[in-house]
Amino acid sequence: MDNAIYVGLSRQMTLRREMDIIANNIANSDTVGFKVEDAVTRTEAKAAPRTPESDPIRFVLDDGVIRDFSQGAMNRTSSPFDLAIEGQGFFRVQAPGGERYTRDGRFTLDGEGQLVTQGGAPVMDAGGAAITLDAARGPVSIAADGSISQAGLPVGKVGVFQFEDRGSLRKDGDNLFRNTANQTPQVATDARVRQGMLESSNVKSVEQVTRMIEVSRA
Repeated sequence: MDNAIYVGLSRQMTLRREMDIIANNIANSDTVGFKVEDAVTRTEAKAAPRTPESDPIRFVLDDGVIRDFSQGAMNRTSSPFDLAIEGQGFFRVQAPGGERYTRDGRFTLDGEGQLVTQGGAPVMDAGGAAITLDAARGPVSIAADGSISQAGLPVGKVGVFQFEDRGSLRKDGDNLFRNTANQTPQVATDARVRQGMLESSNVKSVEQVTRMIEVSRA
């Protein structure tokens, strides 16, 4: 009887974790560039105590989180520094803890003319340097390949990078991802930068609410 209780409790613990993930998805349904997450579970067999001839007892364990990186809808904002990525890839920024990656293109210029995120992290160009613009040169135009120009003259290029294994990317706050496996990011040649647009979250709220009801019942 005790074994049945422990097995049931192990499942309840993973359900609690899954409920937290679903709640976080719903809370970020309007977050720019957010990618929906789902819990991963696994079973682990343990020998039954005092009965070696019996079948092993299988407990349910939390085995991490998977993330759906599919494209979110594009919303036009007309702000010259709002950027969206069409296709696979990430913007690279220089956060206090090192290089980070994001799909959140709500950029602006700081007091020094650097292109920065909402959190103030400089956006990096294809070569890994910060992008500095001079507003006196006129309106900023950003092409689909990330090239930046003012008055018809090139002044920089927004870098867009991709990873062979996106499973190594971990959330690091402020809608940023950290490269935990030290993979070498590659230039995302197939991605397109869309100026004056933002990518919405790919969370489908109705599906998440339905799943929350299912988990609650379980």
